Amino acid sequence: MANSDAVTRSCNPAHFRRLSRRGFLSVGALAGVGLTLPQLLRMQSAQADIKNYANFEGTAKSVIHIYLPGGMAHQESFDPKPFAPIEYRGEMNFVNTKIEGKMFGESLAKTAQIADRLTVINSMTHGEAAHERGTHNMFTGYRPSPAIQYPSIGSIVSYEFGPRNNLPPYVCIPNQPNEFAGTGYLSSSYAAFSLGSDPAANGFKVRDLDMYAGIDDSRFATRRSALDAVNEHFRALEKSDKLGAMDSFYERAYSLISSPQAREAFDLEKEDAKLRDSYGRNTAGARMLMARRLVEAGVRLVNLTYGGWDMHSNIVNGFKSQMPEFDQAFSTLITDLEQRGLLDSTLVMVSSEFGRTPKINKDAGRDHWPKVFSVVLAGGGVKKGFVYGTSDATATEPDLDPVGPEDLFTTVYHTLGIVADKEIMAPGDRPIEIVADGDVIKDVLA
Repeated sequence: MANSDAVTRSCNPAHFRRLSRRGFLSVGALAGVGLTLPQLLRMQSAQADIKNYANFEGTAKSVIHIYLPGGMAHQESFDPKPFAPIEYRGEMNFVNTKIEGKMFGESLAKTAQIADRLTVINSMTHGEAAHERGTHNMFTGYRPSPAIQYPSIGSIVSYEFGPRNNLPPYVCIPNQPNEFAGTGYLSSSYAAFSLGSDPAANGFKVRDLDMYAGIDDSRFATRRSALDAVNEHFRALEKSDKLGAMDSFYERAYSLISSPQAREAFDLEKEDAKLRDSYGRNTAGARMLMARRLVEAGVRLVNLTYGGWDMHSNIVNGFKSQMPEFDQAFSTLITDLEQRGLLDSTLVMVSSEFGRTPKINKDAGRDHWPKVFSVVLAGGGVKKGFVYGTSDATATEPDLDPVGPEDLFTTVYHTLGIVADKEIMAPGDRPIEIVADGDVIKDVLA
């Protein structure tokens, strides 16, 4: 009877994951729990189902990750401290939002009016004060390690789900912003597709999306057949990640070039002129409108960057020059997604690598501060008009409900239908969890 109970537990996928995480990877270890060979085969069948088990039905079908590089000050944006001494609160004013009792910085007046669609996390925290290390945290959910390069959330989503509607699963606007937005230990076939230029630029055109002049559909098909023959020859000679990745790259490239619907997704000229004006005919507006077009067409994760927020000096002018574009574009993006019926299935996340120091420095700016900062979520199954976690009275450290990158990413993966502690085999047959030691922040879920 005891042996039968062991089999029942062991063939349960959740139980198998617990065994795997504790290192029960050998036949000897399995024999220690009383499994016979037929029972072991049944357990292997359960293991084969783990990937499907991880991908349950999520509330979010796509993600738009808006990254503000440099470390955006939480005090001047989503976590102002109007009652703190002037050396802490700074010189900017504040605006009331549609969340009762919640204020934003004055340059987020339009976003304040759609705050009832947002979840604001004011207790993000980690210990990395260097740009590169903080950026790693906020693209992977892991602290940097000298032993392994972790994949970005975009590459994980690409690995787990693959393309949809002949579009790349992971797109960066305008380019991959840093090395930590890459594939890490995963195959390079899960890399981002980058636009190559800013969609706000005059004459914007997506790199490598059109056929060369003089190449019609017939010649395109002939060239593809010839390339397929060459690739097959080399595959017979050598098996490697690079060959497989290139094969995957070419397949996706062919799908893009040969699909009018896919090419059209990248064409901002298809948008109504009034809507383009609503987003703003500028960098932030064009990038966020492009992101909406892409998720609407089928891209699973869009990463876009905007601005430079490393404001060690003159922070007031820095915010007043950059934040109005963001404010207009972001508030329009949320409204546009909602009006199209896409907000509930699209998770929008605004993040930065860390926050800024509690006190204004001698140069009227703020320095690096990873102890507490803000992240904003919207749509995709999170609550509307909700604030999670608080910082203390001077925005120095979390006061309630601290959130680490591992918790944030575990929660984002959960909305997508990915179990974050599922293991992926890294080089050397080393099982590594997508995110380790994180918890789903259940209170932010709708």
